[in-house]
Amino acid sequence: MVWVVVDDLIFLSKIEDTARMVGVAVKVAGPDQLIEDSEGQPATAVLIDLNHRSGRALEVIRALKSESRKGTVPVLAYLSHVQTDLAAAAREAGCDLVLPRSAFVQQLPGLLRKLAERDKESK
Repeated sequence: MVWVVVDDLIFLSKIEDTARMVGVAVKVAGPDQLIEDSEGQPATAVLIDLNHRSGRALEVIRALKSESRKGTVPVLAYLSHVQTDLAAAAREAGCDLVLPRSAFVQQLPGLLRKLAERDKESK
């Protein structure tokens, strides 16, 4: 299952449609829900909008990559291509892949396929 922290309905729709096409289950969550519930329901990966209206995207990444969680869940994020400081902060927080929105949309099918393969291998 891929957890998705996205509040932009257009991007959420793109993610859900693409996930459906490649056979990946997604669960939409807010920052609090993700931090609290992800321990009970293992995630293949987390997709996060670094511009989430909560302003807590970096906090979520840090929590997912914390020592207590072993930081094993890949975190993939997207943002505006001009937000280089935010991209650097996300990488520093432990984000595995940070992409501009346009690249994220282009690469989404391939990324989700890789995550699906990773999920099959872990079972």
